[in-house]
Amino acid sequence: MEQFLGFAIPGIPYGCTYALFAVGLILTYQATGVFNFAFAAQAYTSAFIFSILTLNEHWPVWLAFFVSVVLLAPAIGLAFDYFLFRRIPNTNSMAKVVTGISLLVGIPSLLTVIFTNQPFYNVPSILFNPNDVYFHLFGLQDVPINGIFLSTVIVTAVVLVAMVVLMRYTSLGLKMRGAVESRRLVQLDGINADRVVASAWAISSLLAGLAGVLLAPQFAQLQPENYITLMVTAIAAAAWGVLRSMPTAALVAIGLGIVELTAEGYLPTGGILYDSVLPVLPMIVLVAALLFVPGMRSLDDTKDPLASVDPPTPPTAAASRAPTMDKIIRVAFYVLLVAFAVSMLTWMPRTWEGVFNQGIAFSVIFLSITLITGMGGQLSLAQATLAGIGAFTAGQLASHFGLSLLVGGIVGAALAAGVAVILALVSLRLKGLGLALMTLAAALVFDQAVFSRTAVNGGQSGLTLKSKWAGLGIFNPNGHALFVVGVAVLVVVTLAILQIRKGTIGHYLGAMRGSETAAAGIGINLTWQRVMIFALSGAVAGIGGTIYSLFQTNVNANSFNAELSLVFVVVVVTTGVSTVEGAIQAGIGLTVIEQLVTYLPGRFGGNSLVFVLFAFGALTYASHPEGVLEFQKRTWTTRFDRLFFTKGSPPGLAAARDGGPSPGTALPATGVGPHE
Repeated sequence: MEQFLGFAIPGIPYGCTYALFAVGLILTYQATGVFNFAFAAQAYTSAFIFSILTLNEHWPVWLAFFVSVVLLAPAIGLAFDYFLFRRIPNTNSMAKVVTGISLLVGIPSLLTVIFTNQPFYNVPSILFNPNDVYFHLFGLQDVPINGIFLSTVIVTAVVLVAMVVLMRYTSLGLKMRGAVESRRLVQLDGINADRVVASAWAISSLLAGLAGVLLAPQFAQLQPENYITLMVTAIAAAAWGVLRSMPTAALVAIGLGIVELTAEGYLPTGGILYDSVLPVLPMIVLVAALLFVPGMRSLDDTKDPLASVDPPTPPTAAASRAPTMDKIIRVAFYVLLVAFAVSMLTWMPRTWEGVFNQGIAFSVIFLSITLITGMGGQLSLAQATLAGIGAFTAGQLASHFGLSLLVGGIVGAALAAGVAVILALVSLRLKGLGLALMTLAAALVFDQAVFSRTAVNGGQSGLTLKSKWAGLGIFNPNGHALFVVGVAVLVVVTLAILQIRKGTIGHYLGAMRGSETAAAGIGINLTWQRVMIFALSGAVAGIGGTIYSLFQTNVNANSFNAELSLVFVVVVVTTGVSTVEGAIQAGIGLTVIEQLVTYLPGRFGGNSLVFVLFAFGALTYASHPEGVLEFQKRTWTTRFDRLFFTKGSPPGLAAARDGGPSPGTALPATGVGPHE
């Protein structure tokens, strides 16, 4: 019994750390309608500033706490509300998720750019000393109660009681719940809904800052990954509370902490249960909640009676430009493409050959996001994982059977498509936020239980590819053969997607994005269409993963982890998720910018600066869901049309070029129509 308690009792403070995050996530969702993916980034920000003030500037702990938590944390939340989430309609769940993910990716990178990547160790505690043992529970020597235990348990209990009282028994809590249902309807009742929601953001952000600073002493080194890991487990607990019940979420979180540490104590190290099952326990709990808790299936069902007043999405630049200008742009594109190909095969420096070859590989992967999100209207956070399935399959077939990587890539694409189909079938009743959480859980499961296995990844250095497995001189240092293969694959995939978009499947998917109820009413099989688009996106991602591994001459787990799936979504959304050219621009643009920042001084953060640029570009998704580049193209198209092509244009065409419909002009309610 003493041994059991020695394993189980220390799990309580671990569970309390999960509970703090879960309560904060539920508060934000219940009070604002936003599932705050940036909660972990907010917690890390307060902990980071607290560490700078105490360890570098030697401020008193109480003053550093006041600045980093009481002042900074609510200010961040108010900025989120005023500049971002206030401008997103309650019904636009995808914009909320994308914005939160962009902040999660961008904020830690921004801190690195501003303050450089400095490590912090032994962050001081705001309450009890984490190294002191204050007493032994029941007098048992194996159950010491230290400062971490007391701090987390006491703060979690106080926060939980305070938040339950706020949401259930105060007028502010009632107003918050009303505002999340319909901010505009609450305003008709004379309530300042913006002020109410801003108060909710300030309180929830204060919780994030408190959690970040409170938990910082538990980590050997302060890193954003620590808080992201905590948030994933907290999401599982919050899901069992249907993002509504804080006590339920807290109990599940504490139970998870106890089960994890108890199992860790009893399971033999090196076994499959210890190495593969235990790390994915929170993801299993999350998947179970998504599948078996009924409320999780209706997270995005709007109760806002004024939801239908939101304006339609504007047309793409390609759909609105004048025919003469369209011909000029197409000719210029083909001239530029030929010039680029000739340059790559003749005078291009080897460094930049590698940059563009990598960009081509990314472009193929990003086209899978165009399929699943741009055409299918589904947000998947597992596209890097699907690319990894294709790459590892091709690599393992080459390693064990001597099969060509190009042939193995086809098998890998088929396997990735199969995994995507399973994921689609499992999540048939989910949409929006629920689907995003399901795909994120799947990506994390592959990270921890599949890609981490030596039999799959080939060891710490990854699976090194041999030139004889590819042939065609692909691994030649000049990169010409790899360029030809990459471009050939990119062209085939692009043409296939364009044909799908113009065909029956594309039109069915467009109807589904407009209204699934109406689409089902005219006889469209929603299940089949959803499974089909998942399969196609999985196959394209698998092909892209193989091409990317050819560029690296190596397949390793770090190239296809769940965090990269988040980054990929942010990058493609920034350029334009609804068009194939947006995906290609995202792939090339990412690698070109990565290369350009290498010429800057190291203090600018390297790749962190790249993530900041794309992350904050993606923050415009709510205003411009077509993407920043697509928005700029439409803007400049309108200007050139007015200068050179507007004389004699019909009124309907002029209105379309201005970004708005003319009377009688039909535009899709959501998403983007079948344009290139």
